[in-house]
Amino acid sequence: MSIVDAIALPEAAVAAAVTALRAGRPVVLPTETVYGVAALAGDPGAVEELFERKGRPGERLLAVLVADLEAARRIAVVDVMFEVLAASFWPGPLTIVAQRRPEAGLHLGDGSSTVGVRCPDHDLVRTILAEVGPMATTSANRSGEPTPSTAVEAADALGGDLLVLDGGRCAGSPSTVVDLTTDPARVLRPGVVTSGELRGVGLELGPDDAEADR
Repeated sequence: MSIVDAIALPEAAVAAAVTALRAGRPVVLPTETVYGVAALAGDPGAVEELFERKGRPGERLLAVLVADLEAARRIAVVDVMFEVLAASFWPGPLTIVAQRRPEAGLHLGDGSSTVGVRCPDHDLVRTILAEVGPMATTSANRSGEPTPSTAVEAADALGGDLLVLDGGRCAGSPSTVVDLTTDPARVLRPGVVTSGELRGVGLELGPDDAEADR
């Protein structure tokens, strides 16, 4: 296991992550929510390693982190509501599910024409994204188990032998996941951004989402 102090040595952390990702290796990294493990979204071998380390079923697609809205446009169909949500909650803990652009060449799991996209509110991660492009990501834990709050614990949970960017304790709540491919939209996973906040910017949600934050 190779550990880089991302707080004291941010430039070294970015350089190490870029090298590892481009070499086809997953990387454990901090976000503003929880520790994640990421790989280049267009690298099938690296993405498959994420599934194996997590013990995650292939039909549970990975989300994608992007540096900004322009990067999102290259992998997803961005409509007016997507733009409104991104302007209101990005960078931040909102994952937006939209139709995937087939030409993007994403490898996120078994099938599906959709993609969940998020721009994280974490300067280090966005700097890495600006260098390498979209990253497939998931929480750094075995499927069904809690996500550890420290970098080393997260890497150990995934089997070790990984580059680890240590950003201190990460013990936040997961991102909210909202699906724009249905009419009305649906909250697939309640999180930091509430249904009330989503409705407050004009998003129409189904009646089942009225109780999602209670």
